[in-house]
Amino acid sequence: MSYLLRSDPVSRIHPEPQSLTSFDHFDLLPDSLLLLIFDKVADVKDLGRCCIVSRRFHSLVPFVENVLVRVDCVISDDDSSSSDENHRFSLNTASISDAGGAGGSFSALFRLVFAPIFKPFQMLGQILGPKRSSSSFDASFSAINDEIGVTHHSPTQVLKNFGEIRFLKIELPTGELGIEDGILLKWRADFGSTLDNCMILGASSVIQSNSVKNHENSVDEDNGNIPESFYTNGGLKLRVVWTISSLIAASARHYLLQPIINEHKSLDRLVLSDADGQGVLCMNREQLEELRVTPLSASSASKRTLVPALNMRLWYAPELDLPDGTVLKGATLVAIRPSESKKEVCDASWLSDAFEEPFGTAAKMLIKRRTYCLEMNSF
Repeated sequence: MSYLLRSDPVSRIHPEPQSLTSFDHFDLLPDSLLLLIFDKVADVKDLGRCCIVSRRFHSLVPFVENVLVRVDCVISDDDSSSSDENHRFSLNTASISDAGGAGGSFSALFRLVFAPIFKPFQMLGQILGPKRSSSSFDASFSAINDEIGVTHHSPTQVLKNFGEIRFLKIELPTGELGIEDGILLKWRADFGSTLDNCMILGASSVIQSNSVKNHENSVDEDNGNIPESFYTNGGLKLRVVWTISSLIAASARHYLLQPIINEHKSLDRLVLSDADGQGVLCMNREQLEELRVTPLSASSASKRTLVPALNMRLWYAPELDLPDGTVLKGATLVAIRPSESKKEVCDASWLSDAFEEPFGTAAKMLIKRRTYCLEMNSF
């Protein structure tokens, strides 16, 4: 009698235990740890990629508390013709000139300087403002791996399905102010329902030097006084333009954040910056609540928050040598608070912490010089 030997069946009734090499160790991680990892990731595009990894990741991402939105591009309004844009620009510049009470030549200077910045403000509304059509959480991230085309979503759309955001940072691709190469202009503004404070640091040029200097015992040869040439060669007029343009940029950003602030009640802090490091708008929890309770006052001429009457303090140095060797020519620091504010404009604590190094050191050095007071009407 012969026997036919058969091989084992491909499938077993009782399969062998799964090997450790094929086991998904992520399943052993608790949700709290995964959320901590997602908080460190923060970038909304990377979180979108995490969503397509697994159903579990997809269900956890909406509960992330720290979110960073980097805006890739600014989309212009195709429905507006160039003549319409010029018309809107004329209205805006006229309102600024009238508010400042300036003469004809000063008004022409405003038109020349502000021309490059109003169109970016209009396009800023396109990327931050909500669109009419709503999209689900899946649709918001569907374009990330789309190799055929790119679907654009505003930050308002992308963030609508995040329900637990506590810290939100939005980064624009560039600053709104079209300044010439070599000029330094940085600003930081805090807002509630209106402007709370603003700091502006500017310089006509920045020179990098290899020599490191000690300024602990240095004495200003000019005793901190502004030279007479500052008033006659257009230096003061240029600083006024820097100040107004920075305030317009800050108030435009604040105006466009309102729908995001109203929708996300869990926010503790919101920052709107740009990749150029030109300007930063900040709001803490108290200021966010203030905006929800007290609606902002919008400017009648453009889509931005109305800037109240202001008290300003100005410090100037023809040349400022920083400890790291950086030299600022025509260094200027402007501190701004509303006229109705009870807080001191010259409070050194918030002035020195407004800018990253080495510009924080520059601010500390400038406030030791002579202080000049200015006032500005609401606009």
